[in-house]
Amino acid sequence: MAQQIFAGRHTADLGRDTITVFLIGMRPNRWWKIAKVSRVAAAMPRMLQHLATDPDAGMLGYEQWFGRTTMLLSYWESPEHLRRFAADKESPHLAPWRRFMKELSGTGDVGIWHETYQVPATGIETVYNGMPLFGLAKATAHAPIGARNNTAKQRMGRAPGPKVP
Repeated sequence: MAQQIFAGRHTADLGRDTITVFLIGMRPNRWWKIAKVSRVAAAMPRMLQHLATDPDAGMLGYEQWFGRTTMLLSYWESPEHLRRFAADKESPHLAPWRRFMKELSGTGDVGIWHETYQVPATGIETVYNGMPLFGLAKATAHAPIGARNNTAKQRMGRAPGPKVP
C-alpha cells in the first residue's frame, strides 16, 4: 500500500497540554513453546481493533515493530484513559492479561513489558522530513515547519495553540 510522502520538514501539533505515551511489547524467550507465544501475540490485534472502533477509549494512534522483542508505541489522551481500557471487563484486554498472569507469569517462556509516560507538550520536539504520516504527527496533527517552529528550541518551547500555516 503506497503512502503519501510529505516533502520538506513537518512537525506534530498536539493541540493539548500533555500526551500519554505508552510502550508495550513482548519477547519470546523459548521459541519451542510457540503455542504459548502465539496465544500471547494473538491478543494484541484484537485490542487494537477494539480501540480503533472506539475513539472514546482515548488511544490517539500507534506504530508497531516486530522482531525478537516486539514493540508497540501508542499515544493516549491521558493515563486515565489507558487505565480505564486496561481494567474494563468489556474490553479485550483484561481476560488475556489475567490468563497470562495465571498461566505464564514467572515461567520465563514469554516476557511482557510496558512503560507509560505523561509528557508535557513543552517537553516534546518532533521532526518528520520526507516521511509519510508517522508517530505523534499521525496521532495528533501534522504541521509544516515554518518561521515560528523552525528550530528544535522553538518546537519544544511551544505551548499548544493554533496550527502553524
